[in-house]
Amino acid sequence: MTLSRRTVLSSLAVVPAGLILSACSDSGQESTAANAAPASAASAAPQPSGTLDMAEVLKPGALPDKAKGSDDAKVTVVEYASMTCSHCANFAVNTYPEVEKKYVDTGKVRFILREFPFDPRAEAGFMLARCAGDNYFPMVDVLFKQQQNWAAAENVKDAMFQLAKLAGFTQESFNACLTDQNLLEQVRAVQKRGAEEFKIDSTPTFIINGKVYKGALSIDEISAVIDPLL
Repeated sequence: MTLSRRTVLSSLAVVPAGLILSACSDSGQESTAANAAPASAASAAPQPSGTLDMAEVLKPGALPDKAKGSDDAKVTVVEYASMTCSHCANFAVNTYPEVEKKYVDTGKVRFILREFPFDPRAEAGFMLARCAGDNYFPMVDVLFKQQQNWAAAENVKDAMFQLAKLAGFTQESFNACLTDQNLLEQVRAVQKRGAEEFKIDSTPTFIINGKVYKGALSIDEISAVIDPLL
């Protein structure tokens, strides 16, 4: 179906704001792993839900991967996330900074974030991050930290624009980004590939050296997975 150039910009308010933050799966249900009690430091590593060929996972997709860390790292983590997923925001705000300090900044882990939006607001968030250029990760960080203030807002366009201005967007560049049909199709293609090729069906989902883990892993859980691989 051919979509108009205003698809995302004009459909931001279509999904009721009160339902957005529970959209951590395609059915609106939160993943089982995300609801599990946090592991203690002495806990065994969580069990993977499946295994993938990492060479296939890392093949180029519709958009170039956004990554942090050394290309030569022994461990590669790919996170599929949705900007409106509360569990993704929890991981981004409370766990990822520790992962970055302990593993990414030390060259042990290469961390890749991939788009897996479930609704127009999540699509818009990722589009703005892509349009931010070198500020991709800072834009993602702001959107996750301020998730409650925009993802569930009644006037989501204004709420998102106020945050986008912090990354240098003008009203004109904001509108241009969210009416970029090619970019929208590329973001959707990243999600489609994840769903069809790698069977991703909830967020966050992590692929760590080929093993698949669903849910917002705690620092203890992700450490228990990564440490034996180093």
